[in-house]
Amino acid sequence: MVIARYPFLLVMIMSVQMLTACGNALVHEPVVRSTGHETVDVPPVTAASASLLDLNATKDIKALIPDLLTKRVIYIGETHDNYSHHMAQLEIITALRFAGVDLAIGMEMFQRPFHPYLDDYIGGVITEAEMLRKTEWYERWSYDYRHYRPILTFAKTHAIPVIALNTPREITGQVSQKGIESLSDQQRKQIPVDIDYSDSAYTERLRSIFMQHGEKADRNFERFLQVQLLWDEGMAERIASFLKDNPGKHLVVLAGSGHLMYGSGIPSRVERRVPVSSAIILPGGELRIEPEIADYVIFPQKVSLPSAALMGIYMEPADIGVRVSGVADDGAANKAGVEKGDIILSFDELNVTAPADLRIGLLDKRPGDQVRIEILRKSVLFGEKKVSLDLILGE
Repeated sequence: MVIARYPFLLVMIMSVQMLTACGNALVHEPVVRSTGHETVDVPPVTAASASLLDLNATKDIKALIPDLLTKRVIYIGETHDNYSHHMAQLEIITALRFAGVDLAIGMEMFQRPFHPYLDDYIGGVITEAEMLRKTEWYERWSYDYRHYRPILTFAKTHAIPVIALNTPREITGQVSQKGIESLSDQQRKQIPVDIDYSDSAYTERLRSIFMQHGEKADRNFERFLQVQLLWDEGMAERIASFLKDNPGKHLVVLAGSGHLMYGSGIPSRVERRVPVSSAIILPGGELRIEPEIADYVIFPQKVSLPSAALMGIYMEPADIGVRVSGVADDGAANKAGVEKGDIILSFDELNVTAPADLRIGLLDKRPGDQVRIEILRKSVLFGEKKVSLDLILGE
C-alpha cells in the first residue's frame, strides 16, 4: 500500500502550545534591562508573543484519516514541481478511498471548459494521450505531467471523478493585460458574478508578493489582484457548485499552497457560498509555520521524480508535423544529425502533428532509450526529402 511505501509525519497546527513564564497573564510594566553600556526599555510582552511547537506530538499520517473522514472538503496544498508533495496527496487520497469515502478530486491544473474530457478519461471513453491533447495540458499547464500522473491513474482505476477547477487562461490573460472591465459580456459568463475584495490580509499578502517581483510598465497591482481573485473565486464557485449538485460526495481539492493558506484564497470563498466542514493540509519545508495558516502541516519523505528522457530540441508548431526551432549542442538530436528547420513527422511510429505529440511520446521513455524519428528536411539545392534518424535519448 502507498501508506507503507511513503511514510509521512504530521504536525497539528491547532495543537501548537503557547509558551510563557506567566501563564496567560499580561506583563503590564516595562522591564528595564542593563546591557553594560546603557539601559534600554523592553516593551510589554503578552503570552501570545511566543509559540511552542511540540515535535513529540507529531503523528503518522494514518492518525489524520479519522478526522478527515468527518470533513466534506479536504484542501491539500502543493508546490507544483515538488514530487514529494504529490505523493503525499496521493497517500491521503488512497487512505480516504480505502476507508470507503465517496470521493471526487478537484484539480487546479485543469481549466473548466475542458472538464468533459476528464469525465471521458475516467470513464474509459478516451485514452490518457487523448485526454492530454483534448485538455491542452501542455499548452495550459507548464509543469511535468508525470508529477500528477499517479494521482490521475489512481482516480481512473477507482472511478473517482476528477473536476476541472481553473479559470480559462484566455480570461486571466486578458485581465492581466487590460483589467476585468475589458471582458466582454460573453467572457463575463465564465467568471463569478460575486467577487469579494473585502479581505485586507489577503490583499496585503498579494501586494507583498507583487512587490517582490518588481514593477512592470504593462502591469499594475490592481490587475494582479483581479487575476488572483478570478482564480480563487472561480475555483471556489466550481467547488461549491459540485458540492451542491453531489450532496453525498466528499471532495479533495489539489491546488498550490498559496491558494489555500490561512483559508483566505479558495476555502473561505467556498464557505461563503456553501457552508461545509473542511480541513486545510499544507506541506511544510519552506512554509513558515504559524497559527491559522492551516489545520495540518505535513512533512513528506523526499521522493524525486525520475529523470525525464529528452531529445534536446526546441520546437514549434508547423503546417505539418513539428518544426525544430533549435538544437542543443550536447543533446540527443544533435548527435543523431537533427538540424534546425527540420520537420518531425513521426516518433517511434507515433504520428506527430503538434508539440504535445512528442511530449506524450516521451512520457514512457527513459534516458538511454533508442527511438526512431522521421523528419522532413528542406534544401534549396535538393528540395524536400524524408529522413529517418535513430536517437539515444538523453536526460
